Amino acid sequence: PREMACCCHKSVPMQTPSWLSPLLIVALVTCFSQADAFVTGPSSLLFKSQPALLSSHRAPPLRTTWNMMSEDSITKAKEVLKYCESVYETKRRPTSTVTAGDLKIGSDHPITLQTMTTAMTTDVEGSIDQVMRCADAGADLVRLTVQGQREANACQEIKNGLLKKGYKTPLVADIHFAPKIAMQVADSFDKIRVNPGNFADGRKSFEEKNYDDETAYQAELDYIEETFTPLVLKCKENNVAMRIGTNHGSLSARTLSYFGDTPKGMVESAFEFARICRKHDYHNFLFSMKASNPKVMVQAYRLLAAEMYAEGWEYPMHLGVTEAGEGEDGRMKSAIGIGTLLQDGLGDTIRVSLTEDPWLELDPCSKLKAIADKQRETKVWTDAVPTWRETARNFKEFSQRQ
Repeated sequence: PREMACCCHKSVPMQTPSWLSPLLIVALVTCFSQADAFVTGPSSLLFKSQPALLSSHRAPPLRTTWNMMSEDSITKAKEVLKYCESVYETKRRPTSTVTAGDLKIGSDHPITLQTMTTAMTTDVEGSIDQVMRCADAGADLVRLTVQGQREANACQEIKNGLLKKGYKTPLVADIHFAPKIAMQVADSFDKIRVNPGNFADGRKSFEEKNYDDETAYQAELDYIEETFTPLVLKCKENNVAMRIGTNHGSLSARTLSYFGDTPKGMVESAFEFARICRKHDYHNFLFSMKASNPKVMVQAYRLLAAEMYAEGWEYPMHLGVTEAGEGEDGRMKSAIGIGTLLQDGLGDTIRVSLTEDPWLELDPCSKLKAIADKQRETKVWTDAVPTWRETARNFKEFSQRQ
């Protein structure tokens, strides 16, 4: 009712400025839609026939006030919001164990460090040299890009060359657009990274597509399952690990059509592939939700964790801020994103992605891991960031800080 009581207890109309009502409506809609977005989760925007990520017994949207909710509803609502073991102290999220070569990844094992070579994979000796330098710097596993047939042919040579030199560091193949290449590399490398946004969608056309009915949407999901299943079975047979790694900047046209360029779309995109893995009883995989914006990255990983809690899944997470940059900028962006999630108790393997030589990524990686390890032991962030002061630098020159 648009009226209020005055001092003489007489009800008088409250004069609302003409411009205020639209603003109030926009504000309320925004607040409620944002609350709904987190509670209802990624699958709420899918068709009713799609398996929902959030189970049907979950709590009503946050716009329902706590006073109007029963005790049981409040308990369920709190369960919906769970994305970490504790918001008061750092407790590592319990996960299953993923095996890549001799390396174990998961909550029962130390957080592992990784990086990615910059040499052309077809340069066998150059790739071997970089992998060795990274391993010597502390890398637990190293990723190489495998774009096509020539790179795939070089993978076995790289693996054999490292073994001859006494290096058993697990190798990860980074696959985009090439399911057949992934099948070949699964015979030589220890882990396969697939990008749900482009693994089965062919070369990126940047064409905007609209999926107006359930049939077209489901047809593409069926095609993904048909294309992805052989790799799942191959990895299961060879005991090869897999990372289902979504990138914020490379979601498929189908995902963008329903979710937009959002964390919800990132999580659902990864879950589509995870369901195929689970259908074939393959569980040697983990997730990543990378973005170049640390805020988007953190939101995506927290939503991923919340969805896995809701599903009862315990797969590990690979943390990273993609395209972080170089120098202090790249290190700060990675520390914001990775550090935030490590404090949540999330993350089982990490990479600080820098546009520098790959072995230089291991120092900031090690520091973040050490801080997280100490945080779990002491329960309190006791150490301040080391003081640093600019001494002498010519700001007109493009020189990198040491």
